[in-house]
Amino acid sequence: MIKIIKRSLFVLVFLTISLNARNENIQKAGDIVQILVPLSAYGATFYMDDEEGRNQFYKSFFSTVLVTHGLKYTVKEERPDGSNTQSFPSGHTSAAFQGASFIHYRYGLKKAIIPYIAATFVGYSRVYSEQHYLHDVVAGAIIGAYSNYYFVTKYKNMTIKPIAYMSDDVSMYGLNIKF
Repeated sequence: MIKIIKRSLFVLVFLTISLNARNENIQKAGDIVQILVPLSAYGATFYMDDEEGRNQFYKSFFSTVLVTHGLKYTVKEERPDGSNTQSFPSGHTSAAFQGASFIHYRYGLKKAIIPYIAATFVGYSRVYSEQHYLHDVVAGAIIGAYSNYYFVTKYKNMTIKPIAYMSDDVSMYGLNIKF
């Protein structure tokens, strides 16, 4: 799973190094990474054959989307560049932190370090490109993280194998359970 996350997020490093540090390039990189982080989290549920985690991902992701967009249309804060009134909270940041936090809560902090760095970059890109204020980004990060706190449980890699023991005198059957 770590390999999938590292490979997916390698794109972030490639984009930021290969692109000039112009405003629109930072914004484009943030646009891409905000999709890659939750996509990596979702992909991890398939890699781990984790159907329970996948269902938890759905709940976390869709609650993040509903809360974020509900607030955007309720608060109606103008963006720093004046383009519209949907600045609060940052949807890009909430999506990125939802994915990073999902990996953290489900599979552990060690596996979420790179996704958290990528999610932080997304927040930075939104402020740098004048699409959001800092408080918009912080609110988005909190919404994305909190949705996982509420819906996601730690992954338990449990295997169950049937066992049988037979001899001339005894026959035993049971289950070998590993956590």
